[in-house]
Amino acid sequence: MDGVILTSLKQIYNPKGNIFHAMKNSDIGYSGFGEAYFSTIDQNKIKGWKKHTKMTLNLIVPIGEIEFIIYNEKNKDFFSVKLSKNNYQRLTVSPNLWMAFRGIGEYNMLLNLASIEHDPNEAVNVDLDKIKYEW
Repeated sequence: MDGVILTSLKQIYNPKGNIFHAMKNSDIGYSGFGEAYFSTIDQNKIKGWKKHTKMTLNLIVPIGEIEFIIYNEKNKDFFSVKLSKNNYQRLTVSPNLWMAFRGIGEYNMLLNLASIEHDPNEAVNVDLDKIKYEW
């Protein structure tokens, strides 16, 4: 889907605790740094739909498993991916695409490396039933 990039990430084994790569400023998908934050989502719960008008999202799931659904309202196209430690990738989502996500694992956490600082005026939220998707 235009505006969506999946980037495989390295996990480096260490007997005392593994290292999970996230992002370098030379990576595809990097478009500046505004803030980083973690968000959790409970199992079988869904957050969304949200569309950022300026922010580029860079989403990583180091704990649990989360299913992301991206919707392009211009061509009515959906993109879905499940990210986890076992499918360790970074999901880059450009502005003006709708996104929702669902917790699959028992405990799920994502990291967003956002291109700009949080600005409630640049995001649009709608109820889940406004965009039809079969979860």
